[in-house]
Amino acid sequence: MADADVDRLTALAVPDWDEEFRAVPREHFIPDRAVAGHQLIDRSSDPDRWREAVYSDTTILTQVDDGAAPLTPDTTGLPTSSSTAPGLVLDFLRLLAPHPGDRVLEIGTGTGWTAGLLAARLGEDRVTTVEVDAQVAAHAEGNLKRAGLAPRLVVGDGAQGHPEGAPFDRVHVTCAVAGIPAVWAEQLRPGGVMVLPWAPVQVRAHTVALTGLGGGRAVGRFYGDTSFMMLRSQRRPIPQPNGHRRDSIGRVDPMRIAGADRGLEVVAAALLPGVAIDALGAPDDRIGLWDPGTGSYALAIRTGGEGPDVEESGPRSLWAELEEVYLEWLGMGSPGRDRLGLLVDRQGQHVWLDRPDNVIGGRDG
Repeated sequence: MADADVDRLTALAVPDWDEEFRAVPREHFIPDRAVAGHQLIDRSSDPDRWREAVYSDTTILTQVDDGAAPLTPDTTGLPTSSSTAPGLVLDFLRLLAPHPGDRVLEIGTGTGWTAGLLAARLGEDRVTTVEVDAQVAAHAEGNLKRAGLAPRLVVGDGAQGHPEGAPFDRVHVTCAVAGIPAVWAEQLRPGGVMVLPWAPVQVRAHTVALTGLGGGRAVGRFYGDTSFMMLRSQRRPIPQPNGHRRDSIGRVDPMRIAGADRGLEVVAAALLPGVAIDALGAPDDRIGLWDPGTGSYALAIRTGGEGPDVEESGPRSLWAELEEVYLEWLGMGSPGRDRLGLLVDRQGQHVWLDRPDNVIGGRDG
């Protein structure tokens, strides 16, 4: 292991995580064959290229289709495990801000690297990491052992947390969720911190940091964009339109909606719970919506005419519903994401505007 290689990543972590980055080298957690930037890296055939990828600020894919398909540069399989880009790992660890003596619950072990970093800072006995995939967990255990570390590793559904070890001072979530499990807030100590990727309507997620209030409640704000694989129990099924197709003309230009501040997406998550929406936050001439519960589907395409062409099926008129949400958001003053936050309690998750007691859309979960 060349010092120059380690220094490339350690420089990212100065001044608060550089000791842990040096003590827990990433190379112990990357398999000999993986995919980085759509390119296969193979330690045996090209060790220099492998090491360059390992010590770069790059996410490295380590599994697709839950291990049912081989890793290839042009794989079309669903990414199901990876080593997250170190810069993104640091963003989450800095928000988590664990203190000496803290007990941490991690949801999603993956390769084990972040669990190793936390264990190096806090001690092995202070870190519990949960992984749903037994094969991934076994590899992570070997990786951690190679690094000289052995935090508690539990094979199980991370959506349930780890009630036997609760309460925890920190909850570190390395997979995206559309709905934050209430048990995570219940297992968080009052005053403790939970950091997670929240992806309520599309793949691109919001970084969220919540503080425990006790009684199964946690409240917090958004800290920018991120992208993680979904919690396996919350993966979105492939859209399956249900019912006869209906054609109509919409009222609002899809590019206005798609190009709006991401605060609109947060409000849409509150007012259209469970509806998947693509293209938000990046101007596009078309937007698709799908409600898995009813099979309702909508596609609105900008034409330059009197309104967008809308194709729909199923019992709901999803495009009209999204137009109403957009107009309601405008009526609120077009609040940006910086004015919005999340409250989690035993009834579910709730979006608030400006202050936690000002919940959008009521508090019916």
